[in-house]
Amino acid sequence: MSASQELEQAATKYALEAVRLDKQGSKGMAITMYQKGISTLLKLVRLYPNYGLNSVYIQRAQAYQERIKALQGGGPVQPFNGNGHSQPERTVEMADKQPETGTTDEKASYDELVLQEKPNVKWNQVVGLETAKKAIKEAIVYPVERPDLFPLGWPRGILLFGPPGCGKTLMAAAVATEIDAAFVSVDAASIMSKWLGEAEKNVAKLFNQARNTASNGRPAILFIDELDSLIGMHSNEVGGETRVRNQFLKEMDGVMDKGKNIHAYVIGATNKPWVLDWPFIRRFQKRIMVPLPDYDARLHLLKLYTEHLNLSTDMDLDEFARLAAGFSGSDIRDICQSAHLRVIGELFDSGKASDKDAKPRPLSIADFKGILADRKPSVSPRVISTYNEWSEAFKAL
Repeated sequence: MSASQELEQAATKYALEAVRLDKQGSKGMAITMYQKGISTLLKLVRLYPNYGLNSVYIQRAQAYQERIKALQGGGPVQPFNGNGHSQPERTVEMADKQPETGTTDEKASYDELVLQEKPNVKWNQVVGLETAKKAIKEAIVYPVERPDLFPLGWPRGILLFGPPGCGKTLMAAAVATEIDAAFVSVDAASIMSKWLGEAEKNVAKLFNQARNTASNGRPAILFIDELDSLIGMHSNEVGGETRVRNQFLKEMDGVMDKGKNIHAYVIGATNKPWVLDWPFIRRFQKRIMVPLPDYDARLHLLKLYTEHLNLSTDMDLDEFARLAAGFSGSDIRDICQSAHLRVIGELFDSGKASDKDAKPRPLSIADFKGILADRKPSVSPRVISTYNEWSEAFKAL
């Protein structure tokens, strides 16, 4: 698969997840996914300026940005159909407003790139991951509930690392809900790619906002996704990147000031912990691996994702959970979705879909086995071994 195809696939995945969350009413999480989709689409346009579909990508990016503004209160929140339109009859004329070469103004305002929507994610939505949840509770929840029990203070920097699609973002949102914290979320890649000369100033603004909120008596969580984009090792750093990284170190030191027992926390998430520099690693006192789901977690996820699907009597979720070893949570959701799409496709191919009373046949274990036969886990055993090695070297629970 080419680099452009990988980016297209990633953008599609982010967009589908954003629309799903949007329809469920999970505004905060949906905005985060829309932001990721926008960032990936713009990266694709920058890397391949002469690509024929750039006008479509730009149109989609603007449509997702408009949806973010609507969800943040900047416009009416209408039902969203996932194609960039809040209503079926509405069209977005982005292609006529942008040059087809893909050049676009990447400077974005602070408010457009930062999510300040309070999440509504409960702990029971974070399936499995008991060790990671326990470490998070000890570092954040318990100090907020009983600060008098912590004479030595508490950790302010928490690093969540592990394979993609395993629940790092969900866990950060759940802990924010648990302590009723102000939740400020930003994609580190957006800081570096869109804020351009404003990056250094806006990093300071991020941390100042968190500190000010905490100083006024309300816990604050600054969640930085794709942390490696911001503080990873770079062999050919330019001056601006160096200043941003130095600013981040300075701000982290300010948050961790032991003389200030305020409840301001920085949670960083990365799929590539091995590219982080040691000066940054040590500022995250808690370094927690978020691994692939085990058997019990896979079974729980399967029950969750198939809850509204029509399953046949021979469907054995226990067997499916065993067969899905090595797949991430997002992989498992994709498998369930693919199996469902397959039986829907059969209905349309049969010509019966025009009958509104016609329904797809029930899903069988054979359908899921068929999908598994054509699909490999998104994370290879070799990469899992690398995560385990890094965890053994740097974990701090």
